[in-house]
Amino acid sequence: MPEESIQHINFDELNQKAISTPLVSHIYTADPSAHVFNGKIYIYPSHDIDAGDAFDDLGSHFAMEDYHVISMDHPDANAIDNGVALHVHDVPWAEKQMWAPDAHEKDGRYYLFFPAKGYDGIFKIGVAISDTPTGPFIPQPEAIKDSFSIDPAVYKDDDGSYYMYFGGIWGGQLQRWRTGSFNATEPESPFAHLPNNNEPALCAKVARLTDDLLEFAEPVKDVLIVDETGRPLLQGDNERRFFEASWMHKYNGRYYSPTPPEIHIISVMQLAITLTVHSLMQDVF
Repeated sequence: MPEESIQHINFDELNQKAISTPLVSHIYTADPSAHVFNGKIYIYPSHDIDAGDAFDDLGSHFAMEDYHVISMDHPDANAIDNGVALHVHDVPWAEKQMWAPDAHEKDGRYYLFFPAKGYDGIFKIGVAISDTPTGPFIPQPEAIKDSFSIDPAVYKDDDGSYYMYFGGIWGGQLQRWRTGSFNATEPESPFAHLPNNNEPALCAKVARLTDDLLEFAEPVKDVLIVDETGRPLLQGDNERRFFEASWMHKYNGRYYSPTPPEIHIISVMQLAITLTVHSLMQDVF
């Protein structure tokens, strides 16, 4: 689909309606994941740049090449950009497109989980480690074995186990892994290899991590989203089925996985209100 013009948007009017000013305005950011470490807020966004690439539905124009960590002493404090925490040139296996990351802490060390395209054009997920929440992060020489697609989100359960949720269709390539191996045919099409509308929808993925948080400890599983009757959502259910950007949290003993559907809501306020919990689980699986 062609990129829509924004000439008709009155940004001054939008700014007046916003519930807050942007945390940062000197760089372009997206996809934030926020964590509290040692009583301080740390935000891990992607860092967008104008690389001059033409718009397409594969997201080729999203040419992110590094990560900045934003820190805040409290929610009303100024946001501090701590500079480059990791650059694609420092990751041996990655060539480009460092999309939405996440981070977590274990035993006083901090782990940055990030997707990137390798030199073969395939998205994988890597890990980089630092002694501080802001980096710099030192990447592992290889991506996580058997990882694929984009948007990693890491959740620590009450028993100390860590789980990675991930996946995204279209440019995120999840549909190309339907058979268990990467299907490289029709490389310019974001819609190739998607299920038919009357078939079960593609699911986000989940795997428990090893104790060192560097690999998967088990085979990857589907995060199945079901309807009111317990049946898996169909691919044609664009308003409810999975598209990208997994997340997981726990409240009062239940697990909640809010997932943005294909029909994205642009307004942040509407997004927070509109995104319902599609996966309400007694158990992680």
